[in-house]
Amino acid sequence: MTPTPQPEPQARRCIRTAFRRALAATLALPLLACSSLPASDATGARPAAPPVSLKLLAINDFHGNLKPPSGGIQIRDPLHPDKNLTVDAGGAEYLATAARELRAAHPNHVFVAAGDLVGGSPLLSAMFNDEPSVESLSLMGLELSAVGNHEFDQGLAELLRKQHGGCHPSKGCSGAQPFKGAAYQYLAASTWDESTGKTIFPAYKIRHFEGVPVAFIGLALKGTPDIVIPSAVRGLRFDDEAETVNRLVPELRAQGVNTIVLLIHEGGFPEGDYNECPGISGPIVDIVKRLDRAVGVVVSGHTHRAYNCVIDQRLVTSGDKYGTVITDIDLQLDRQSGKLLSARANNTLVRNDRYAKDAAQAALIAGYEQLSQVQTGRIVGHISESFSRDEWAGPSGATTMGQLVADAQLAATADDAQIAITNIGGIRAGLPKQGDGAITFGEVFTAQPFSNQLVTITLSGSQLLAVLEQQWSGQPKFRPLQFSQGFSYAWDAARPVGQRVVAESVRIRGQVLRPEARYRVTINNFLFNGGDGFKAFSAGTEPRMGMMDSEALVQLLQSQPLTRPSALDRVVRRN
Repeated sequence: MTPTPQPEPQARRCIRTAFRRALAATLALPLLACSSLPASDATGARPAAPPVSLKLLAINDFHGNLKPPSGGIQIRDPLHPDKNLTVDAGGAEYLATAARELRAAHPNHVFVAAGDLVGGSPLLSAMFNDEPSVESLSLMGLELSAVGNHEFDQGLAELLRKQHGGCHPSKGCSGAQPFKGAAYQYLAASTWDESTGKTIFPAYKIRHFEGVPVAFIGLALKGTPDIVIPSAVRGLRFDDEAETVNRLVPELRAQGVNTIVLLIHEGGFPEGDYNECPGISGPIVDIVKRLDRAVGVVVSGHTHRAYNCVIDQRLVTSGDKYGTVITDIDLQLDRQSGKLLSARANNTLVRNDRYAKDAAQAALIAGYEQLSQVQTGRIVGHISESFSRDEWAGPSGATTMGQLVADAQLAATADDAQIAITNIGGIRAGLPKQGDGAITFGEVFTAQPFSNQLVTITLSGSQLLAVLEQQWSGQPKFRPLQFSQGFSYAWDAARPVGQRVVAESVRIRGQVLRPEARYRVTINNFLFNGGDGFKAFSAGTEPRMGMMDSEALVQLLQSQPLTRPSALDRVVRRN
């Protein structure tokens, strides 16, 4: 029997190689040194190359919160699991430090976001057209972001300006330096400009890490047109999220990509704490389940919730809001195939007592604070007690802050309107009483940052009833409207959706609503364009434009020495 040939010993191979090197030198032929050859195992096979490690940092829904948000973040108390505690967290100065520390020891890293970086912002950012936030995020090293619905608050042209730079077309240059635009790249795979037939931003970006390609796809939520001013997205098309991604997979595979990270401005609703995922529900669950298997990591947002999930064997994360959480994700990539080997995440609290303030961020913020302090510190009125926007504080959905805003809008259009109605989503904060109850312009602008214009329209009684029913119909949850004095009604929670308003209870200035009668109603231009799903407002006729909503609130506060909350008796819930 012929013996099986055995592998040549390493020492003998090196001697033979040295002999061949000498011969090659004589013949002027190149030859590799023995030490440069990869070691072989006993069978002569080369061992697998070590994987490529990639650090992925992610945020979402920053909303221009350059300073730590009031109230920080609520988390479960580790010592008392049945209770919550408040942690002071967030703010650009601390977020920048957290990002720098987390990526410090990782040569392969990328900082990404899932949209709503701007819009609905506090005054410090909003009064400068959110340029401070774009500059701040660029400075801290953000590289890629999906577009969120709030990126469209001021329309496509303004969003493009935020990306590419330049002075505001009507307000001019407002910062200390010319605005250069975002250093990070917006991605918008599902958002198409129908006039050009192209997406408004690149659909994806491919980054290489030690030769391994990874694709990052960015998506706005399909329902964006239903939650922004329609005129701001006119001419744009928002495609289905999962279908968009799946169409791109063959194109990416043809470029050698076998790992895809999805940045999507859509999310879910977990039942657990900020770094876990029990009972996750919401749109993100169905979207993930319909994605091609090439997508291994999903960074989500929109719902302002924090979670760390595995859905359909994919890692799915979200980092709360306002920079209070940064998601720290570690990926292992196969060096040969480029496939994702493993993914794990940790939602890290951006605690203000854990991270130091970043000096560059502090300087940027101080510069804008100096520019804004004359305007923001101006006292515009006094309140007797705090006004709350918490729509769940009472059973009916009415809030003292909502009623104050609606009353202000009615007062501003009293020469024409009979009642005023506003949306709770347009009110971003209440007015807390501090000290002698003085209220500054900065606090008003924080409560109403969208600069929506008032518009008074004519609606029939039957159209008003349709508006009221849309608080439940076609909504992801009960979306309570807020009403001025002079309007009241009752609704029955036991009735089916579409029939919850008790028609005979509706009163306008004490008179029973008549379906055929015509009423003058003040709303904001967001609602007039069918925003927040209230499409029945679009049927209004004879529109008459008014002042900005924040101006109306300032005007009301200035008109009286002390403003008091009104009783929550305009809306009554039965059952």
